[in-house]
Amino acid sequence: MNHELSAFLCEAKKKTYANQSAKKLNPSREGAVDYEYSHGQMLYHDTYFGGTRFMGEEVVYRNDQTPVWGMNYYGIMLEESLTNEVFNQVLHPALMLVGSDDMLPVRGPREWRIGDYRYEFQVNGQLELFEGEERIFKGDRVVYILKCHGGTIQK
Repeated sequence: MNHELSAFLCEAKKKTYANQSAKKLNPSREGAVDYEYSHGQMLYHDTYFGGTRFMGEEVVYRNDQTPVWGMNYYGIMLEESLTNEVFNQVLHPALMLVGSDDMLPVRGPREWRIGDYRYEFQVNGQLELFEGEERIFKGDRVVYILKCHGGTIQK
């Protein structure tokens, strides 16, 4: 399932939040922003809360709506005046590159640059159990940090 899950995650992430033209669902909970994507017998759901400080969760379901994989994340903009610029010009494009290198397909590539910005993602583990940290730099200053962790789900 690992190769199938990896391929599905890359596809789902490029069709939801990373894709700035993706449609949002009606919120599943008060204050939430939700995205969903399905293909074959797999369904991906991403829910997050907040803006410059945000938290969220991604879950992949198989067949009969059984959750099989998930990730939690928390991110913060350290320089709020850069929020729109960082999210629109750096984060979304970097996340669209998921699967373009040998990183686990849970966020973006190991490193990506655009203009004065540098995106970096470091992750430890495998899809079954991992933790990672995403950072965006403007010059030498860290302006955004996200921490994530997750893995497979079993009864």
